[in-house]
Amino acid sequence: MDDRPARRDYNASESIATSPSVTTNTGNVNDLNPINPMSPTPTNEPAPAAPILSETRAKTSVQFAENSHNFGKIKQDSKHTKIFKFTNTGKEPLIIENATGSCGCTVPQFPKEPIKPGATGEIVVEYSPGKQQGAQTKTVTITANTDPIITTLNISADVEVAQ
Repeated sequence: MDDRPARRDYNASESIATSPSVTTNTGNVNDLNPINPMSPTPTNEPAPAAPILSETRAKTSVQFAENSHNFGKIKQDSKHTKIFKFTNTGKEPLIIENATGSCGCTVPQFPKEPIKPGATGEIVVEYSPGKQQGAQTKTVTITANTDPIITTLNISADVEVAQ
């Protein structure tokens, strides 16, 4: 006698709880996993990526007073700060999701609360060249509910060896 549980046909009104990366039962017994009949057959399709919040929020626009800054000649192991001022020039609140430096030597700080239309704000960028030498160019990438969603700020410096 066979000790395996009997296979059961499912109708289209029944469903099986699944994760985003597996198929659901369509009512066809052939859709079931032959190893475990109660489990849907996995697919090779990746789970859909979650949208970036800035892509789904109401769009606004931002205007920076300047989008680049040159610190000039600076010494290794020094610390320099630039404040980039901006205005929300759109009709919706400006929501900055993230601001990231192109390397660990460039650290931005940005407002976490929404900026009302017509209001101003600041992104403070701290640059610490460490042992870097010569001409350096770094970027700060800002993700916000603007069109386009990415705004880039640039800083540069000529780093001299500390003596």
